[in-house]
Amino acid sequence: MDLESNFEIRRTAEFILSRNFTRVALQFPDDMLKYSTNVVTSLRNELGSGNKVGLFVMADTTFGSCCVDEVGASHIDADCVIHYGQTCLSPTSTLPAFCVFGKASISISHCVEKLSSYFWTNDKPIVVLYGLEYAHAISRIKEALVEAMPKAKVELYFADVMCSIINPLEDHRKSDGLLGCLGSCTSNNSLRATTGIRYSLGGLIWDLPEGQRMEDYLLLWIGPDNSAFSNVVLTFNGCEIVRYDATEDRLVTDVSQQKRILKRRYYLVERAKDANMVGILVGTLGVAGYLHMIHQMKELITVAGKKAYTLVMGRPNPAKLANFPECDVFVYVSCAQTALLDSKEFLAPVITPFEAMLAFSR
Repeated sequence: MDLESNFEIRRTAEFILSRNFTRVALQFPDDMLKYSTNVVTSLRNELGSGNKVGLFVMADTTFGSCCVDEVGASHIDADCVIHYGQTCLSPTSTLPAFCVFGKASISISHCVEKLSSYFWTNDKPIVVLYGLEYAHAISRIKEALVEAMPKAKVELYFADVMCSIINPLEDHRKSDGLLGCLGSCTSNNSLRATTGIRYSLGGLIWDLPEGQRMEDYLLLWIGPDNSAFSNVVLTFNGCEIVRYDATEDRLVTDVSQQKRILKRRYYLVERAKDANMVGILVGTLGVAGYLHMIHQMKELITVAGKKAYTLVMGRPNPAKLANFPECDVFVYVSCAQTALLDSKEFLAPVITPFEAMLAFSR
């Protein structure tokens, strides 16, 4: 692995020095923690021996690893957080963050070969979304696809990465049922001027022509079958969706398993309607707007004639929630990706704030 390139050592050092940060928290997910000492060494060399910047590795996150852990960073009085790995790019409340997505391995030639052969049989325009770990290769894939299909009349729309630098959100009261990317972002490159309808999801942003709907498009996802992909499937469930798995080098056209998740979410909403006692699970203390969302949920539950309890317990699991048998349903206040919790093994359903609004609104 090319440490300098994969962990963007130079850009990270420039971010730290340009803002005069002196205490920096480095947040690693569990699978990347083994690289932390080498990253710290490389960063110290890039920052210079005369620079007295304190670098602190956060080895475990309070909640989901895709969110910036402001709680952990506050323990060492950090000025900012450098977030490594998969991220939901949810806005922060108090600290700025620099996101390093990583550079997952992908064969451009194999990817283009699989995609172009499928696109020849498709007559729909196509929107290409991807895991942020593949953002480094998207421009090359786009160029190679255009070269491979010079005579094809396929409309291709590639999403752009929304930002890599997150600044704290000033108005924490903004919400739409799920805590999404509402913060101020600094983009790596200027996005196209909006000429139609703008969509954003999971740190990606793209424009469609005026009068067009997402349902009119084939949606291609480049990346693994993870929470980010599930978020895409549930959000755009009316679209035809295919997924290119770069690890296994194959095109997956059957996403019926993911579509079944949507049916289960509807089932959980119906079960929630019959609940008398509702537990509000606080799944974040860093995503901007979480306090307003908790108050909104309490008000919604009370107006619906039900009792509400607020619970803070880090990452929920069946054993933890089994300690609260009196709760008929739990509402998980978290980012859009971690809120979609598979609660099959739980004694009571776990739903998102948006699903709670559907269940409890009258």
